[in-house]
Amino acid sequence: MKQTIIPIALQGSSRQRKREAPKGRQVEPQALLDVQALLADASTAPDLLIEHLHKIQDRYGCLSAPHLAALAQQMRLPQAHVYEVASFYHHFDIVKEGEAAPAALTVRVCDGLSCEMAGAQDLLQRLPALLGREIRVLAAPCIGRCEQAPAALVGQHAVPHASCAAIAAAVDAKQIEPAIEPYLGYSAYQASGGYALLRSCVDAGLDASLDRAADQESAIDAVIKTMSDSGLRGLGGAGFPAGRKWDIVRKEKGPRLMAVNIDEGEPGTFKDRVYLERDPHRFLEGVLIAAWAVGIETIYIYLRDEYHGCRAMLEAELALLRAAPPIAKLPQIILRRGAGAYICGEESAMIESIEGKRGMPRLRPPYVAQVGLFGRPTLEHNFETLYLVREILEKGGAWFSSHGLNGRKGLRSFSVSGRVKLPGVKLAPAGITLQQLVDDHCGGMQDGHQLYGYLPGGASGGILPASMNAIPLDFDTLQPYGCFIGSAAVVVLSGSDSAVAAARNTMKFFQHESCGQCTPCRVGTGKALALIEQDIWDTGLLAELSQVMRDASICGLGQAAPNPIDCVVNYFPQEIAR
Repeated sequence: MKQTIIPIALQGSSRQRKREAPKGRQVEPQALLDVQALLADASTAPDLLIEHLHKIQDRYGCLSAPHLAALAQQMRLPQAHVYEVASFYHHFDIVKEGEAAPAALTVRVCDGLSCEMAGAQDLLQRLPALLGREIRVLAAPCIGRCEQAPAALVGQHAVPHASCAAIAAAVDAKQIEPAIEPYLGYSAYQASGGYALLRSCVDAGLDASLDRAADQESAIDAVIKTMSDSGLRGLGGAGFPAGRKWDIVRKEKGPRLMAVNIDEGEPGTFKDRVYLERDPHRFLEGVLIAAWAVGIETIYIYLRDEYHGCRAMLEAELALLRAAPPIAKLPQIILRRGAGAYICGEESAMIESIEGKRGMPRLRPPYVAQVGLFGRPTLEHNFETLYLVREILEKGGAWFSSHGLNGRKGLRSFSVSGRVKLPGVKLAPAGITLQQLVDDHCGGMQDGHQLYGYLPGGASGGILPASMNAIPLDFDTLQPYGCFIGSAAVVVLSGSDSAVAAARNTMKFFQHESCGQCTPCRVGTGKALALIEQDIWDTGLLAELSQVMRDASICGLGQAAPNPIDCVVNYFPQEIAR
């Protein structure tokens, strides 16, 4: 009988060679010391992962593999999880083995639509040769300064109306830290009557406990009724009635949490930044009143990373607020920093990011009002909605709803940019038309420019021609035309621009910002961009692609991304060859 010879290596585990080194990347002692020094006594709870990644990025200018491994060990997280979170966000520079670290200074030039119209591409072409190899120049998605187009960031220092000379001057002067605009601070806000409304609520014997007396319930009912009577709707884009949202979350079993969205990444939008820069405590008082009425224990404020000056200012003012609180029982307020991901403007993606994860939208139901942040009922609001709370409660719901034009009610803050003489945030009646907004609030069109078209709701809100300049701008008025108002970001085009170029710019943005979770959005945005970059548009294929993206995308990014393309086909046929 033939004998089978079994190799020694396979004859049993007792004779197998022992592993020469532990499996996986090992933590380097110096990298661990670096991370421990940065974190100091800070908590290593998993939801702080993004905050700690920022500390490393700010200190070393990048995220190296040794530092990521050390952070994973310090936080007791899998290295794969730390890497996948870090690689999800655009503002984290991961340096792989053998790669050189990025330049010590980065200049980001916004190439959003408003900045592109103002000459951003020329800056991007000329700056590398002007600044030299020691400075990295990057094209950046909208940085929320559309009224200052073209806008740039030198490090964390914003350069409005940027030119090569202005950027070079900031670099030479080492202006890399954020500038803080003059604003109404804590003492001045209190001296002008600030927080009196909040104190009147608390002084009435109300608190955020779950065991409320009947008179407490009546007072809260009155506040929520005022909010409902005002007709105020969520001003981040969704438009859900604010008073109704308060009532829904209030009835959920505690503990309840609050998440405030200041991640306004929609190209064309900058209203939240402008208001925050001027009067932060009006916003904070609105936050605290909402927390009192709903019974909120902890408040999370999610601020987009591009707003460096706002973050420094808000950190300082929150410290003053905690040191001398206007009420005895101040809820915990936690400021969280975004990391460059437009998708985190979607409420559930923002919640995922606050929890220290990739900002991927959740499937719904359940809705965040029932199962939100850390699995708790969560009141989620946009900045502007809360900014208006104090004035509405002081003047009454009827005061707010008394404003409006063309059958609409309320006030809206329009972020207007593009070819107008006076771009900026314009507080105007809901239902105002584009022509009224330009003529009455923006000083008209720039000299030598005539209205050609406009985006009524930012990059995802569609594009309309000048002939449709009399449509009331409000919730529910633009949908019949394939558009929506969203966060009221209005970009005005003239005869010097083209709707096709606008659609290409916005679709490039959506492709860059898709979180990649669902195929219709991840693949669809790229395919749509490739199709519209052709001289001849395959409108039939584009229509099919648009329908699939609308029907099958998980969140609003993929569902709304086709709007500009569909509008070009419907309203600007002269620009495309079919």
